[in-house]
Amino acid sequence: MPTVVLDTNILVGALLRGGSSARAVLRACLTARYRPVIGPALLAEYEDVLGRSELFADSVLSAKERDDLLDGFLKQCRWVEVFYAWRPNLPDEADNHLIELGVAAQADAIVTRNLRDVSRGELKFPSLRVLTPEQCLEVFPCPP
Repeated sequence: MPTVVLDTNILVGALLRGGSSARAVLRACLTARYRPVIGPALLAEYEDVLGRSELFADSVLSAKERDDLLDGFLKQCRWVEVFYAWRPNLPDEADNHLIELGVAAQADAIVTRNLRDVSRGELKFPSLRVLTPEQCLEVFPCPP
């Protein structure tokens, strides 16, 4: 089972209309086809972004339903502490924690819509892929 780090934009995309591939990746995590990992920085980011009601004005899910979904997702996650700050020097400093979590968890991939920034670090980790949700579903196929 592939181990993945889901960037916040994938979780948000899965909860909004039109996020079918992000939703498929989230579903694969919820049904134990992928093994998601989470750490303190990513959890704080998830909670912050999912709490923004204006972002989810078009969502079919209520705030309580989003909280319930996050709780279900977190139950599938493996908690990973990051003890070493690699500082891959990504263009957006706020994305460095994704690489650090992926390395600490020995993840197979980071799934994100932000390929341009997340894959452009100065410090490279060849065994850690950076994939869009579509690429993730192609590289790690799972039945619907």
